[in-house]
Amino acid sequence: MALRLSPFPNVFLAGLHAVGWALILPCFWFLDRLIAVCKSTTLERIKRQEQECYLYPFQVFFGSIIFFILFLVSAPVALLGFLIWAPLQACRRPFSYHIETLLPLEREARHNFEGGKATFGFVTANLCLLPDSLARFNNLGHTQRRATTIGKCIAQGVSRPHIRIFIDSPSSCGTLSASSSLFHTTNSAGYGATDKQTKPAVNDTSGSVDREVPAANPNSHVVHIPCDNTKEPAIEPAIETVPPTTPAVVNMNQNSNQHGEAGDWNVDLHSQGPGEGDAVPWEISSLFLANVDILCLEEVFDKRAAWKLRDALGPVFGHILYDVGVYACQTPVCCSSFKFFNSGLFLASRFPVLEAQYHCFPNSRGEDALAAKGLLCAKVLIGQNHKQEKAKGKFAVSS
Repeated sequence: MALRLSPFPNVFLAGLHAVGWALILPCFWFLDRLIAVCKSTTLERIKRQEQECYLYPFQVFFGSIIFFILFLVSAPVALLGFLIWAPLQACRRPFSYHIETLLPLEREARHNFEGGKATFGFVTANLCLLPDSLARFNNLGHTQRRATTIGKCIAQGVSRPHIRIFIDSPSSCGTLSASSSLFHTTNSAGYGATDKQTKPAVNDTSGSVDREVPAANPNSHVVHIPCDNTKEPAIEPAIETVPPTTPAVVNMNQNSNQHGEAGDWNVDLHSQGPGEGDAVPWEISSLFLANVDILCLEEVFDKRAAWKLRDALGPVFGHILYDVGVYACQTPVCCSSFKFFNSGLFLASRFPVLEAQYHCFPNSRGEDALAAKGLLCAKVLIGQNHKQEKAKGKFAVSS
């Protein structure tokens, strides 16, 4: 059974909550701008020095007066909205659920467990999307603009086409060893160190790379390179299954070899953990990861920023948990003090969310006590197993 979209049990309570928050929002915004106009980031100070702008003191003086007056005028209305909004938090479910109804069926993620195994991609990131005034104390500004840009970058990276290169080896050659593979390996003694920078030796096509063949993606493209170099490489859509006789496959991000273009750079790093015999190739890229099934974001405290991320990532992932956490006063067992902000957790999944539970940390101290930081547990439907039974997965993320 799928989750209910609204965090409230009925439409009346949801509408009453929306009215209360609409009365609070103007006063909250004026207070946010009052602090933001007095607090500059390093980037803004550098720009003012370069442009030799001498009007900033007047902007701070008059801006502070205007926003302070507007804050005082809207405070009575905000107080009325608070009296409506705060009691409703007792019957609010501690998260909102969004489903992209226009998501095509072929984009809905499902896994068939052939051989009882499947691979999933998880990504977590800390975004520091506080209200703009508070984010400036971390030297970050323009929260809404950053949320929009981050959402677009993630959506473009996740939905971009994947290129897989198949290299046919001559019949006289066997499988390439680790030293002659497309990814040059090093015997670095450091743990996760970047001792040496190398580039893929793409001109060596005299053999095959002994690598596991990943599952095909609907957005993938396959490039077949013949060994005799008599034909041009043909690009065609990826098929769902790869023949077992295919000698080699290498996963490469789109534009990963375009080192000369601005805004796109890639470096292959090699690290070796203690006791590992082979080095593992790592890649640093300006592009966001493509094969992501579940995205866990932290410190998305601002509601409007969460809405922007939801609108940007909804068409890509399809299932969003946002506005996770409790507000106002809760029972002492649940939370210890009044909560001004939610937990900051934001979850985007390609799989339908069947169940979700939130547990608030009861012993928060200091500034952390102002936010409802806690643990979010979710159960998702990931596909069917070899017995044609529904396969479910569980995971948890904390703020």
